[in-house]
Amino acid sequence: MLYRETGQFKPTYQADQAIFPIAQDRWFITAVLAVAFLVVPLLIDDYWANAIFLPFLAYALAAIGLNILTGYCGQVSLGTGGFMAVGAFSAFKLMTAFPDLNFIIVVILAGGVTALVGVLFGLPSLRIKGFYLAVATLAAQFFLVWLFNKVGWFINYNATGQVTAPPVEFFGVLIIGPEATPPARYLFCLAFVAVFALAAKNIVRGRIGRSWMAIRDMDIAAELIGIRPLEAKLSAFAVSSFYVGMAGALYFAVWLGAAEPGEAFGIEQSFFVLFIIIVGGLGSILGSFLGAAFMVLMPILLKNFMVNGIGVEVVTAKHVEITTMGILIVFFLIVEPHGLARLWQITKEKLRLWPFPH
Repeated sequence: MLYRETGQFKPTYQADQAIFPIAQDRWFITAVLAVAFLVVPLLIDDYWANAIFLPFLAYALAAIGLNILTGYCGQVSLGTGGFMAVGAFSAFKLMTAFPDLNFIIVVILAGGVTALVGVLFGLPSLRIKGFYLAVATLAAQFFLVWLFNKVGWFINYNATGQVTAPPVEFFGVLIIGPEATPPARYLFCLAFVAVFALAAKNIVRGRIGRSWMAIRDMDIAAELIGIRPLEAKLSAFAVSSFYVGMAGALYFAVWLGAAEPGEAFGIEQSFFVLFIIIVGGLGSILGSFLGAAFMVLMPILLKNFMVNGIGVEVVTAKHVEITTMGILIVFFLIVEPHGLARLWQITKEKLRLWPFPH
């Protein structure tokens, strides 16, 4: 009925291999982007920006990066928080050293620096895998946070140990600073995330993405058919770290405005982004957005319901929130390991055959 391919002919291979080959998908994505770019900026305020939209966009971009490495290439990483810190502090150093540098270039350069660091810490993946690789990336997490805490150069020798993003204008509009408006901050992050999400979708559909998935499914068989594990794994670490580094720059500069390494980029950030791709779906760009929305919105909804709805104390509500999130993560691992993205895919398959049995 509403979700049918009847009459939608694809006369070329390019049309058949489009990102959204079904017209209804294109209409839906167009409508979502139209609402996001045209409607939300008219309604957004400080609370919605700081509590929902900015963290959602920053975590979605970080989740895309981790999903490239873990979901598409099968390389487990627990160092996402550390790589976000590399992106954040690279952006801080660039913003203070080159105050006139365009902020888009700052974010991209911060991602590039993080990509180099990611390749360095990805070298162990050439010899180890699974649990041992997770431990190696966990070591990277602790080492990077320790480095930013102990070496004063990274924080411009600030005695407080905290860094603050200087005010930044983008084509005359203030996007970073106390006077920056919520719509300006939101639109900048949204445009950035939308462009690079599209780029990630095209990367995973191409030759590089297919080599990552071959390594993920069976690295020995992939090597036998001509895929070089060194090139595939290190490219996955580089691209993943690039995205995570950009997410760290946006997380620090546009959302928080100020950060301390141990507080803002601790091990809990690594697990939080990992939970996002588990809930959203491994090996899915859409799953990164669904998981980020779930992990950002669910605690807020639970807290408001328990505190404002049924009068539970804030401390008790926090314990219930943590417990509930843990239960939901275990639930997804057992019931639907492919996450919310797989549930959405099943729903679309049923709609395509309705009202006939599936």
